[in-house]
Amino acid sequence: MKKFMGKNFILSSDTAEKLFHQYAEQMPVIDYHCHINPQEIVDDRVYKNITQAWLEGDHYKWRLMRAIGAPEEEVTGNAPERVKFQRFVEALEHAPGNPLYHWSHMELQRYMGYDGVLSAETAEEVWKLCEEQLKDLSVRKIIKNSKVEVIVTTDDPIADLEAHRKIRAEHLCSAKVLPSWRPDQAMAVERKSFSGYMKSLGEAAGVEIKGLDSLKAALLSRLEYFQAAGCVGSDHGLSLVSFLPSDDKTIDCILKKGLAGETVSGEEAERYHFALLVFLAQEYAKRGWVMEMHLGPLRSVSTKNFRELGPDTGFDCIDGYGAGVSGLVGFLDYLQERGALPKTVLFSLNPNDNALLDAAVGCFTEAGVPGKIQHGAAWWFNDTKLGMEQHLKSLASISALGTFIGMLTDSRSYLSYTRHEYFRRILCNVLGAWVERGEFPNDLGMLSRLVQNISYYNAKNYFGF
Repeated sequence: MKKFMGKNFILSSDTAEKLFHQYAEQMPVIDYHCHINPQEIVDDRVYKNITQAWLEGDHYKWRLMRAIGAPEEEVTGNAPERVKFQRFVEALEHAPGNPLYHWSHMELQRYMGYDGVLSAETAEEVWKLCEEQLKDLSVRKIIKNSKVEVIVTTDDPIADLEAHRKIRAEHLCSAKVLPSWRPDQAMAVERKSFSGYMKSLGEAAGVEIKGLDSLKAALLSRLEYFQAAGCVGSDHGLSLVSFLPSDDKTIDCILKKGLAGETVSGEEAERYHFALLVFLAQEYAKRGWVMEMHLGPLRSVSTKNFRELGPDTGFDCIDGYGAGVSGLVGFLDYLQERGALPKTVLFSLNPNDNALLDAAVGCFTEAGVPGKIQHGAAWWFNDTKLGMEQHLKSLASISALGTFIGMLTDSRSYLSYTRHEYFRRILCNVLGAWVERGEFPNDLGMLSRLVQNISYYNAKNYFGF
């Protein structure tokens, strides 16, 4: 029996162990999509306790705590931080197979020097240990100790990016910290908040938004602002992509309805989404930016909890429609026909879309650009051992695994860089199993290149870091 979370955790063959320990383990981290607050890097925040480091803003953990019946007061409410930690630990005991169990213990090992088992009985010991360790573990130190080379945050077009400017100008961080452009609110013409957001966008850009032309001018102004701050990519959160081309006059009318606070129909919203996506994608292509598209979530499905707690609090789920391949490939084809298809990373929350996306990415290749359209890493509900294995095997079966740009944290926590290690262990284990079964040659040169490229070099080259 293997030791729990030992040196060879997940690695089930000699080949897997060799690939991880000799090649994957020491590679730097490129975290090309995350949700950390860059102001915490400026402030070099020091957490007072493990609850602050683990439970602030982490809807993964909140969902697990609610699953065992924890009252909201002890999840996101005003209960003492020590109580919240205890409830999370109790929840972990109910969660074998959940990545949170592995992630939590990896973080305790790597950052706190704790090799034991976190349980209700050991919670007090771990709490006190973490209090001591965290005194000397600021966020900049975590980044440096984790060998993080690039961090890409997620930023609204109206963001002032002052924290990014300060980090860069004062050389505050060992990693390069870059913004990414996330224009979801500018897309959401159907929401009640749209007209207010358009006013804020106009103020940030110095443009009064009255229609489509002025909206484009405002967006162009902010795109230039982001580019000057080092931005090299965008991100879009979408339920799906509908292929609904429309003329500018139609889109202008829909936009003006949204600006006036009038009801916008579902079809009108989809027409507006498509038009704005096309406009922005063309701009990304001009700038050499990467376009990321996160597809398939149903957001805030619990009205009661959305009303009480707001968005991004753990009440999202997977849409059965997934990526919606016909609209998605229609969109990509529309751009390619116009010579305006940027490098694109496609994520779907629905694991049933793995083969769909793996087939789609092979339809829009470009000479000299390995993996121009990417099937992004197993995402959110899928960044599990099972989900990553399924993703890797599907990608390998249908596409070219060696061009894959690898893992990201998608996290708000600075302790989450262990997710890159988790992914690399799984990758090495999958490759090792193929070698051990005689399904891939035992060629260490070829295997080491695959592991190092997927772990690090592919992302570095793809984004131009």
